[in-house]
Amino acid sequence: MNIILLGPPGAGKGTQAHILVDARNMTQLSTGDMLREAKDSGTEMGKVVADVMARGDLVTDEIVIGLIREKLTGEKGGGFIFDGFPRTLAQADALGSLLEECGETLDAVVEMQVDDDALVQRITARSTCGGCGNVYNDITKPWPADGKCENCGSTDVKRRADDNEEALRNRLMEYYKKTSPLIGYYYAKGMLQSVNGLGEIDEVSGAIAGALG
Repeated sequence: MNIILLGPPGAGKGTQAHILVDARNMTQLSTGDMLREAKDSGTEMGKVVADVMARGDLVTDEIVIGLIREKLTGEKGGGFIFDGFPRTLAQADALGSLLEECGETLDAVVEMQVDDDALVQRITARSTCGGCGNVYNDITKPWPADGKCENCGSTDVKRRADDNEEALRNRLMEYYKKTSPLIGYYYAKGMLQSVNGLGEIDEVSGAIAGALG
């Protein structure tokens, strides 16, 4: 099964992708992870990516599609989760053509719906452990009182510089301008399934499992 996870920044796409990887032996294809992996790989495509990133230029759709093609022609396992791609209608068309070229299909598109105000409140309270990446929240899961991560014992607590209300609302606006047209695009194709992305993690993963059947 090949699926796309859609949702604004902070909706929890990465968390839900990891759950699907563990539960269904799927492979998460995160654009950022693929670019970092390619840059350090030493392959021809990796050299192209490294050069583009070194110049500070934006990575083209053609490069990202090339990286995805490499993944699609490798080990398939339980299928692929596209996380962070496509972001635009042009990318959606390119992904559709690539899947057809590789003899693959897109089986479902899961939209994680959120309330903007609730999302802003959740994300601005977020922190992570610098040792293991465990996520905390000032409201729902505060950093332990003893100052040590409950998972690894690290005392290194980090907050993203752009996890503030103004920056997050700008990221949300960018998402709605560029990516929200994909909701109508995939709805028209009969592929779209929507779930509440602001529930507890287990509730959201259960809703996604139900949507996938």
